[in-house]
Amino acid sequence: MHRIFATRPIRFTLLAASLALAACQTDGSGPGIRLVSENQVQQMAAQSWNQLRQQAPVTDNTSYQRRAERITSRVLRASGRDPGQWEVVVFKDDQLNAFALPGGKIGIYEGMMELASSDAELAAVIGHEIAHNTEKHAVSRVNSQAATQLGITLAAVLVGGEQQRSVAGLLGMGAQYGLLLPHGRSQELEADRLGLIYMARAGYNPEAAVTFWQKMSRQGGSRPPAFLSTHPAPEQRIDQIRAMLPEARQIYRQNS
Repeated sequence: MHRIFATRPIRFTLLAASLALAACQTDGSGPGIRLVSENQVQQMAAQSWNQLRQQAPVTDNTSYQRRAERITSRVLRASGRDPGQWEVVVFKDDQLNAFALPGGKIGIYEGMMELASSDAELAAVIGHEIAHNTEKHAVSRVNSQAATQLGITLAAVLVGGEQQRSVAGLLGMGAQYGLLLPHGRSQELEADRLGLIYMARAGYNPEAAVTFWQKMSRQGGSRPPAFLSTHPAPEQRIDQIRAMLPEARQIYRQNS
């Protein structure tokens, strides 16, 4: 009897917490509530950018920097944004990475500049990063994490006692794999779709997005299973980009 009555409150609390986390989502794009404002996220991004600029060396390859600025400006104009309000920096590092921060900051590493050998391939990368910014994905993700942590904390406090830590761990694992990671993958696909549109409007052939990701898939290295990653696996991503190409091809034909 004691064991039965002890487990019911826990199950009820887990169910209530799960429903609370689910209620945070208004649609497939992520939580509808706003615990952190867009302005606060931009302030955090500005601090991160300034720290990165102080710690990470900037490329001394002027052709890389000029190329990044030229393509970024062209894609930004195609997306309806003012290039004068944005900053793009190439960092001296051979990692295959690029990122965007709220407030119009784009960072690209030398390794990515080399891998994206054509302007159209680099435009696919830059268009993707611009799309993350225009769709406010960082704001949504910060709020996802804040809402999830709040729900976990409240549920653990309600349970209390010796089981508080284990309940928090179970909820955290469920939220990570069931909410935050799929949220990240959906954002990646949305950025892929809009990035194709932006580059096509700018006159870059969207087919280059496929060749770029084929190069990425050949880089090798260990990757987690797709369902445990915020990014789709390269093979899956290539298939999904190919499915998006008809719309982008039509836009490209109209702008080339």
